[in-house]
Amino acid sequence: QVQLVESGGGLVQAGGSLGLSCTASGSINSIKSMGWYRQAVGKQRELVARATSGGSTNYADSVKGRFTISRDNAKNTVYLQMNSLKPEDTAVYYCNAEIYSGTAMRYLQRWGQGTLVTVSS
Repeated sequence: QVQLVESGGGLVQAGGSLGLSCTASGSINSIKSMGWYRQAVGKQRELVARATSGGSTNYADSVKGRFTISRDNAKNTVYLQMNSLKPEDTAVYYCNAEIYSGTAMRYLQRWGQGTLVTVSS
């Protein structure tokens, strides 16, 4: 069984920094991409940042220049460094990964349990 385990998050004042990490564990053959989504109260889940196994990254416009995503492929881990945080960054942050399933013979989306980030003004 594949699991994504997140850590980090918490409460921070506006302008502060936080880091998130997410590690995939279990029977893993290949991970295509890993990334972070977030969902604020009353809003839809949205992409924050994503990194492919080849090193390509993409970011939501709202976090460009403030957030940095990185991966350690050997550890099946993705990180999100969040700087200059704003109250509007408050949300539950979810780790996401496209992991190959030998049973399904295709890449499947996997999700972490979510971690709350609260930015106070």
